[in-house]
Amino acid sequence: MRGAAVICLLVLGMALAGPGVATAQAAGPAEGQTAGQTGAPPPPAVLVADDVYMEGNERLVATGNVEALYDGTRLQAEGIIYDRTEDTLILSGPIVIHEDGESIILASSGEIDKELRNGILRGARIVMGDHVQLAAQELNRSAGRYNQLVKVSVTSCRVCETGRAPLWQIRARRVIHDQEEKQLYFEDAQFRVMDTPIFYLPRLRLPDPSLERATGFLVPSFYNSSLLGTGVRVPYFIKLGDHKDLTVTPFVTTKSTTLELRYRQAFRNGRIEFEGAISDDDLGTRSRRGYIFGEGEFTLPGDFILRFDVETVNDDTYLLDYSYYEKDRLDSEIEIERARRDSYVRGAITHFHSLRVGEQNSTLPTLVTNAEWERRMHPNWAGGGEIRLGMLAHSHIRSSGLISDGPDIDPWADGRDVGRLTLSADWHRNWTLPGGVLAHVRTGVAIDHFEIRQAGLTSLSTATEVSPTVAVELRWPLINAMSGHSTHVIEPIVQFSWTGGENPFIPNDESTRIEFDEGNLFSTSRFTAPDRRERGRIAAYGVSWTRFDPSGLQTSLAMGQLVRDEIQLEVNGQDSFTSSSGLNGKVSDVLVAGQVKTGNGLVLTARGLFDDTFNTTKAEARASWQNSLASLSATYIWLGRDLAENRPTTISEWAFDASYRLSRHWTGSANWRYDIASDESVRAGLGLTYTNECVEVRLAASRRFTSSTILEPSTDISLTVGLRGFTTKTSDKSYVRTCNN
Repeated sequence: MRGAAVICLLVLGMALAGPGVATAQAAGPAEGQTAGQTGAPPPPAVLVADDVYMEGNERLVATGNVEALYDGTRLQAEGIIYDRTEDTLILSGPIVIHEDGESIILASSGEIDKELRNGILRGARIVMGDHVQLAAQELNRSAGRYNQLVKVSVTSCRVCETGRAPLWQIRARRVIHDQEEKQLYFEDAQFRVMDTPIFYLPRLRLPDPSLERATGFLVPSFYNSSLLGTGVRVPYFIKLGDHKDLTVTPFVTTKSTTLELRYRQAFRNGRIEFEGAISDDDLGTRSRRGYIFGEGEFTLPGDFILRFDVETVNDDTYLLDYSYYEKDRLDSEIEIERARRDSYVRGAITHFHSLRVGEQNSTLPTLVTNAEWERRMHPNWAGGGEIRLGMLAHSHIRSSGLISDGPDIDPWADGRDVGRLTLSADWHRNWTLPGGVLAHVRTGVAIDHFEIRQAGLTSLSTATEVSPTVAVELRWPLINAMSGHSTHVIEPIVQFSWTGGENPFIPNDESTRIEFDEGNLFSTSRFTAPDRRERGRIAAYGVSWTRFDPSGLQTSLAMGQLVRDEIQLEVNGQDSFTSSSGLNGKVSDVLVAGQVKTGNGLVLTARGLFDDTFNTTKAEARASWQNSLASLSATYIWLGRDLAENRPTTISEWAFDASYRLSRHWTGSANWRYDIASDESVRAGLGLTYTNECVEVRLAASRRFTSSTILEPSTDISLTVGLRGFTTKTSDKSYVRTCNN
């Protein structure tokens, strides 16, 4: 009976353990050493079976649901005979060996030593990581590390009892599995698809599925482009250590030769990653084109964070030609930042480079420096309020040495450089008034100093302005909540503010694009930088309504508007705000924003600005929906014609991106960007992916319709085939095929 396990444990433990083991265990591990460290003996073997008996004095026989455990290895068999003379275990199947949860060995019969480290298993099969199966005529186990398989078939596909060959497999004369290095070495290997040989490899090495990082080839992809021709990408991953690696990807087409590189390294206090490529083609202004992008982040003493990114390219169309990135303005930056509960400090140096047609980098602010510091304090003398001290320093430099001669003469002959320093001190205080009205009072002063070089007659060379500010804000949140019903929250808001001083005669380089939205409706100034401030008396009012439904539906709507006592004018008499900003004049456009969220993943968001005749000046809408089968996102944007924002025509575009799981194994995707104003497509793409437990095949096609003096439309087609189990892993079991299908 199974109760014989106790007797067997004592008998087999003494038989297999050998002299001295019991003494060492009784004494326990040495001081400072655990049982798992080198030099500590493994525990004695444990054997459990339905029936255990002795044949003579040399053979111990266990039959019926036999389990043996030794040094982390668990063996299950129908029967085990321990031959003391040969010091081996004779196994009768079915046999199952579990090794530290990483792999399972199945066999019909075999012989193995008492430590389960050396032996022969017949009709063997190894299952690794619940993905890869190695079926062999015979398995020779050596030193508990090497498994040598003879006449092997390897696959990660589901193998059924129908006798049909798996979708793909690797046949080999011999395979050696190094369990310590976690590598598979093949000899005389054939790669077969539906049992049809595709190619032959005399030697092949693959990592086993339990190895996270190993040197070797990654998933190749086939590529066809109307611009680059037909070609193939073959990435090769190089493990340089436990914390760094290099990926080298030759990309060869009929019209170009490219080498792509990616380097990654992790440190104790941060990480870096660089990628780039160099190409030899005849498509650009030079024969060899390339780019380098990189980023990094490090934790420094004192809670500081250091970040950097590098973006550089030697040809304006290279990134688009090879579909690397769609950026048309590159920025490289190094910054240091620290954020604490009551203080914030940041310093950054940024370099910009424009790839846009018609923009000259010499007359654009290409080197920008920013430094900011803010401190919050709650002293007793502040009357229960909060004191905020701040400092902002900014400069931007143009490489052009030309003196600015005004936009009406030559808009590109502009080499002015600007420096700014802002010091501010503010006091904030909150109250709760009768009736639940929330009051917030802010008062403070800011000092802005400017230094301008090469400005010519377009501005002063130096200027200083003092700007006192007072603001009072009142909110009255009203809640209607009933158990089991929807909850409604209505909050009317009004703010009165005053800012003194006037905008000095300096160029507007930083606040040229203003967005009017919920985030700055109740700010004291809508300008993006202190080179401009809204002056005079301003009233901002609005109301928000939010509804929460027990079903998960959430609806919100917000409206607001500004009223000023004076128009924000420049020195030349023009309004500081553009006509499409919604902020020009004494009364702003009405801001309307809404959002709908449903319990099934649908999110709708819309925002718009409407003038006094309810005509739209700006509008945008977004929609997204995601569940287990589909994902959908769509955006629409409408921007009116505005020469002050370099927009000579109206922009009206929508973009669509979606994917849908058509069946258990097939997933389709599509994207489309359409210019409604021009009545033409900008970009479109289609994709189809087949996925099961052992393979992933993706076919994608995209078309870029845009063109310019240096850019022409192109069509790209790519095919990627990945063998799952070796090259890719997934915890999603929904793609696994069943033997009935």
